[in-house]
Parts: sequence; structure tokens; C-alpha cells
Amino acid sequence: MSKRSAPAKKSAALKSGATAQGLVIAAHGRHYLIDATGTKLHCVTRGKKSDVAVGDIVEYQLTSDNQGVIEAIVPRTTLLYRSDQYKSKMLAANLTQLIIVVATEPSFSDDLVSRALVASESSGIQAQIVLNKIDVTESLAKARERVGLYASLGYPVHEVSVTGAPEITREKMLSLVSGQSSILIGQSGMGKSSLINLLIPDADIATREISAALDTGKHTTTFTRLFQMDTESDKPTYVIDSPGFQEFGLHHLSEGMLERAFPEFRPHLGNCKFYNCHHHTEPGCAVLAALEGKEISRMRHDLFKQLVHEAAQTIGY
Repeated sequence: MSKRSAPAKKSAALKSGATAQGLVIAAHGRHYLIDATGTKLHCVTRGKKSDVAVGDIVEYQLTSDNQGVIEAIVPRTTLLYRSDQYKSKMLAANLTQLIIVVATEPSFSDDLVSRALVASESSGIQAQIVLNKIDVTESLAKARERVGLYASLGYPVHEVSVTGAPEITREKMLSLVSGQSSILIGQSGMGKSSLINLLIPDADIATREISAALDTGKHTTTFTRLFQMDTESDKPTYVIDSPGFQEFGLHHLSEGMLERAFPEFRPHLGNCKFYNCHHHTEPGCAVLAALEGKEISRMRHDLFKQLVHEAAQTIGY
């Protein structure tokens, strides 16, 4: 393991009340499963705090042989989360990579893909797009055209087919995740779970074990979990599976953060007539000029305006 992500190797011999570090591999409410160098511990936070994310390195104190209390979070390198005006939801910490899974069919949401890309940009996390089900040839041309927009912005697009070419797909995905801490996100029907199972053949068994350890019963798909993989990389390989979701709010991002999270905006920022330009309707706006010149897509600019609008909303009482 790398120095950043390696928990201290003390836990196996710890006594109740002693403190050590561990890696959070699953979260459900205020309950967390920690990998303490091979030993799985069921931990909770003190009080009502629930600010721990999967992928965090935490300091914990044992309360019994297989239970503990989280005392502190080791400083993170990255944190990916989504939010609306009411609450925020942490997805994972210490990520190096966000993998967005889309498919030829059913049709994927450009809004969700673009929001995830904005989240990755604002968090300093490399984004990758995986186009699955390329064996569905009648829908392939349209899907390629749609993901082509993101490829033109510099986001790598990887074409795979879990059912049509499982071995080739596994090799591509192994190359993509090796030595990285990756989270896979995708709408229902995109094949995200199939990709996870292809990469990690015992993922279902591990998920059931995690569910039992967290006492989540049948809710095996409602928690985020981290799988550690053995690869040829000298860095640890973590693959994080997240529950499917249809919305990706970014209420926590300011207007300045949002405009910088659109890579196609960046060459034009600072060139507007007014220093406080909002890039909506202002005269002499360099971003709007690029929009008219088709250097920026209408869909992406509309999303920018929508995100700025959402971020400005406050809770009414």
C-alpha cells in the first residue's frame, strides 16, 4: 500500500481501548465497516456525527474484539459528494478516479453525466467514461455521437461489452483501475453491477458479508462499499461501488467554482467585458461568444446556468 492509504499495522494485537488506523470499506447510516489490516471491525462515530466516507483512513478505538468507535479522520486528498439545498451526501474519499458508466441502451442521461463530470473537476478527480453494451449495434452510432461530446472535452471514453466480450472488457477495466482508487457510478440499467462482478468475481459474496457485518439485512444495494484488488501495480487498487442514483446535486459549488469546472469555459474566462460577468446574457461575454461560435455546446451552457440557479437557492422558512 501507498503511504497515504496504508492504515497502521497494529490492530491485530490491539486491546480494548487502544487506538489505531483503519480503512473504511463500507458505510450505512452511522455504521461503518473498517478494514484494520485484514480484521473487519464494525464501528460507529461518537455522538450524531456521520461525516465519515468510504475510502477514509480513520483513527479508531476498540470497544470489543470486533467493534470500535471512530475518533478522527486522517486528512483526505479528495472528497466526492453531492448535495441539494437541504442536505449533502458523501460518496467517497481519497479517490483518484471517477468512472461514469453509460450504455448504448437504455438511453443515458446527459444531465447526470455532465453533473458527475463537474463534480470530478471541482474535486480534482480524474474522470473516465465507460460506454458499455457496444454489442447492441443498432444503438451504437447514436451513443458514440453523444459520448463524443465528452471525448472532445478531453474525457477518455472506453468502449466495452460485458456480455459480448467479457474477457476483453475485464482486461480493459483492469488496466483502467490498476493502482487507482476508483468509484463507479451509473444509472440503473447501464451495467455497472455487471462490470463490478466482472472485475471482482466474489463481489456478491463480499457484499452479503458486509451487509451482515453492518446488520443492514436485505438492503445490500443501499450502501457504498470498497473492494480491494490484487493487481500488478505497486500502488493499492481500490474499486468503490455506489448505490444507483438519478440525481446529482451540486448545491455546494459556488458560481466561480462552477465556471472553472467546465473545461471548455476556461480558455475564455477573464476575457469578458465585465470582470464580474455571469455568462448568462451580458454584452461582451467571451463565453457567450464561444457559445455562438459553437466552441461550447448549448446543452453544457444550459447546465451551467441551471447549476448556478440551483446553488443560489436557499431553504425557506
